[in-house]
Amino acid sequence: MNDVYEVDDKGAVLLSVHAQPGAGRSQVVGRHGDALKVRVAAPPVNDRANVAITDLVAEIFGVKPTAVALVSGAKNRQKRFRVTGVDVDEVERLVDSALAGGNTGTGRGVRNRRNP
Repeated sequence: MNDVYEVDDKGAVLLSVHAQPGAGRSQVVGRHGDALKVRVAAPPVNDRANVAITDLVAEIFGVKPTAVALVSGAKNRQKRFRVTGVDVDEVERLVDSALAGGNTGTGRGVRNRRNP
């Protein structure tokens, strides 16, 4: 078991996230204590950062954003998300892959740069 997530009795993944909104791009950047540290390009205004983090978490686990729900921390950097529809046997690999590769998201809130 990884310390950034737990699996509840219904098979849903409860993921701890430390958010850094307003970054240059959306990506997983490592750990922050017992949470997955993510940077998102979206600002913490009108729930935009939470939506961007939801999209990034969905991308990490290979599910639709509707399968990811913010459980706590809507106004805090420390957040908990519930992810459903994930193969529980794959969770460890997916989290480790995100941590190792600095998973870069392309969800809402990501600013696309144009090549001049």
